[in-house]
Amino acid sequence: MPGQIVTRFAPSPTGFLHIGGARTALFNWLWARHTGGKFLLRIEDTDRARSTQPAIEAILDGMKWLGLDWDGDEVYQFARASRHAEVAFQLLEQGDAYKCFATAEELDEMRAQQRANKLPMRYDGRWRNRDPQEAPEGAPFVVRLKAETEGETTIHDLVQGAVTVRNAELDDMVLLRSDGTPTYMLAVVVDDHDMGVTHVIRGDDHLNNAFRQLGIIRAMGWQQPIYGHVPLIHGPDGAKLSKRHGALGVEAYRDEMGILPEALMNYLLRIGWGHGDEEMIDRARAIEIFDVSGIGRSPGRTDQKKLENINGHYIRGADDARLTELTAPFVAKKIGRELTAEDRDLLHRSMAVLKPRAKDLLELAEGATFLFRTRPLDMEDRALALLEGQGAELLAAATQALSSVEWTSEALDAAVRDVAEAAGVGLGKVAQPLRAALTGRTTSPGIFDVLLLLGRDESLARLTDHKAAAN
Repeated sequence: MPGQIVTRFAPSPTGFLHIGGARTALFNWLWARHTGGKFLLRIEDTDRARSTQPAIEAILDGMKWLGLDWDGDEVYQFARASRHAEVAFQLLEQGDAYKCFATAEELDEMRAQQRANKLPMRYDGRWRNRDPQEAPEGAPFVVRLKAETEGETTIHDLVQGAVTVRNAELDDMVLLRSDGTPTYMLAVVVDDHDMGVTHVIRGDDHLNNAFRQLGIIRAMGWQQPIYGHVPLIHGPDGAKLSKRHGALGVEAYRDEMGILPEALMNYLLRIGWGHGDEEMIDRARAIEIFDVSGIGRSPGRTDQKKLENINGHYIRGADDARLTELTAPFVAKKIGRELTAEDRDLLHRSMAVLKPRAKDLLELAEGATFLFRTRPLDMEDRALALLEGQGAELLAAATQALSSVEWTSEALDAAVRDVAEAAGVGLGKVAQPLRAALTGRTTSPGIFDVLLLLGRDESLARLTDHKAAAN
């Protein structure tokens, strides 16, 4: 094993940071941090038609949000195209690569014959041993690697174990296109070597690529990296993760679902990786215990309920000031205006009673909106139903009792209990219409917490609104 472990995450910037990619990044980051190594970031932007600046920014933003900091500056693959071409021409000079002048029409005909004869679809090496002088002068060509044709290659994969492929199954892949641009397969190998990457931990959809890429590594006499090909994430039904399973991008978990970054990190870590029975694993603990040997060979499955449980755990333990800042935009969206400094102070004071009940920031915001509603409140139908008949009578008695007490938890509790006792009903029978009148809903924090958060003036004003409406 090399002295210092160097891992990398190498996304293509064609869209958001996919949660599958985020988990791959997390595994690489943890392995580097656990071993005291380096974690590098490479943006594989060679697909110029599909790579976009907004996608690059989304990836960088998602990485930073998850706390997956990288060492040094990120590397942009496209900027290194001349270096990739340099290696291709070195292989050509060494005799480990060759010029292929086959036309597109010839290759189409070759594939058609292979299909007709039910043969594997691979380049047949027609220019492998031919003299380039046979080609018409000025004819376009690609540069192909001379793949080994005899024997077999075994990769001792950290996750998959020993995997063997017959070399005859590998064709002579293209290194440089006819326009002189390098292929992805070449660029990846050159970049990994030049960046000093010792461990290539990536999705198992790249396992076949590893055998082809080894041909370049061996021809150049470079150190072979240690591979770890991780099974992809599947949906709860066992099918490959897709849009029908819900959110795929990290930003959707943050902006649309109200998930905390530490919760998503914990959740992703536990998809396909385990350490005994531990479920709640924070960042420091993850760095301490992570080992690639804990990655399973079977695809991990998403589990929305587990994510909610994990997120609720981290919300309950989060700092109230931080939760206030994270929740405020969701509240503002719900009430249709920005929060004032006074609003934010009230939101902050409400966190202690709101967060034990919430599984995400959306629920925190939903639970807090009653604090910022303007009078008269919009009422849910079920809440209105609680203010009829006996409910109206109990509300009137409670309003009268509360109007003359000191606004403390103990005094409020005693006043409401006195009303319930006088009416011969349980405390809940009085609390229900109070809750409806104060919040417009049938669910809220504890009724005495609601009264204290709203304060005397606002509470009595809301209660009086309903007394006036009843009259």
